[in-house]
Amino acid sequence: MGIFSKNKKKDMENNNDFLCKVASLLIHAAKIDEVYTDDENEIIKKTLIKLGAKDLNIDKIMSDATTIEENSNQILNFTREVKNAPESLKIEIIEALWKIIYSNKNADIYETNLMRRLTGLLYIDSKIIGNIKEKVKKEFFK
Repeated sequence: MGIFSKNKKKDMENNNDFLCKVASLLIHAAKIDEVYTDDENEIIKKTLIKLGAKDLNIDKIMSDATTIEENSNQILNFTREVKNAPESLKIEIIEALWKIIYSNKNADIYETNLMRRLTGLLYIDSKIIGNIKEKVKKEFFK
């Protein structure tokens, strides 16, 4: 029984670390245009819940992720663990990134550059990224 509890606790800690890295990446994307809105914050929280975060952990994950993002000078710190995630999770994250970018109905040069860099860093086919982008644009520009 004790071993199971330890493994379960370790899995939960690893999941929280992963979610914190994802949140840091999403917060970075939200701040890259120098305007971090409540809408972007909600997109991040909803994404974390979709990825397995518990409602009661969201505020702690967001707080820790904000600190990590503020103290980091490069996105490699956020992408290391994300690139090893299953493709289905990476697609969820990419979709959230595009939602953050288009939440203000505009993608600036810094945001599009970030997405171009993430394509390579997360090992996702650029065609998949483009398809997700078009899907999200249709949502926001109905």
